[in-house]
Amino acid sequence: MLRRPMGILLGLATLLCAGPAAAQTKMTIATGVDPVFSAYYVAQQEGLFKKHGLDVRINTGPSGSAMVAFLVNGQIESAFGSEIAGVANHNLDPNVVVVAQATRLVRWIAVVGRNIDTLDGLKGKKIGIARGSGGEVFWLAMIEKLKLNPADYTVVNVEAPEMVAALERGNIDAYAVWEPWVTRGLGAVKNTKVLRTQEGILEQGVYIYMNRGWIQKNPAPAEAFIRALADATDLINRDRPRAAKDVSEFLKNLDPPLVEQLMTKLTFDMELSDFTVNLFRVAEAQLKSQGKLAKPVDWSGFIYPDLMRKVLPTKVSYKP
Repeated sequence: MLRRPMGILLGLATLLCAGPAAAQTKMTIATGVDPVFSAYYVAQQEGLFKKHGLDVRINTGPSGSAMVAFLVNGQIESAFGSEIAGVANHNLDPNVVVVAQATRLVRWIAVVGRNIDTLDGLKGKKIGIARGSGGEVFWLAMIEKLKLNPADYTVVNVEAPEMVAALERGNIDAYAVWEPWVTRGLGAVKNTKVLRTQEGILEQGVYIYMNRGWIQKNPAPAEAFIRALADATDLINRDRPRAAKDVSEFLKNLDPPLVEQLMTKLTFDMELSDFTVNLFRVAEAQLKSQGKLAKPVDWSGFIYPDLMRKVLPTKVSYKP
């Protein structure tokens, strides 16, 4: 019998044990820093990406919508952001596609004003809005729904993390933004109040975007990515305290009780429905009215249902 030296056998065992880790597909994904994007955070904290063979790095920025732009030219593989960001960036690069809606904003966005008692008091004031974000979608929908005159307001482009300080300094008189910046502003700046929430105006969504070219080159990892997010969404709905702890640990600046409280203003569900498409049509109309849409949206190219049809077929009710 041929006897192999013990060192060689140990070396082979090491290589075999290292196999699954070495086979993991690297991905860079990006989004903002609030509980809307919990599916990304929970999947990372719970090791769900690794479970599905992915080595994922999450980059964060001032808003999820701001990070969608990095999908252009394949700088990242996936982003988590608003309708308007997806439509605008698909217009720039047809490889930017929406693969799923992951979160619905039920009571998440509001207009917060300082030394202003009512919405009427906003006339002639400076309003902080992050351009291309869900906050802008809400603001424009509110203007249309309540028949307000856009010329009555001065819109100042301010990213969400800077809004509270800008309000306190007097650089702006109000802002339209999402949580946790609504709650933080009310707690940090005197004489502030919510002037209008999104209820009765527009229920919005937040979406998983991916780079089509990367999906087509990496079909199995792309499907695994959606499976990991589906697992994360299931955990969020099944064990909210645990998910809130994951989100708190990832973000490092929100306590678990606050995260859990904020999550009650959201619903988490991986889907791709006609409701999803209708919200994108709202964003398309807003961009068109602002002269920011160079060409009509190619819906068959923008909406990419293949991954969801493989992973969660019952959650795809979108009809081309």
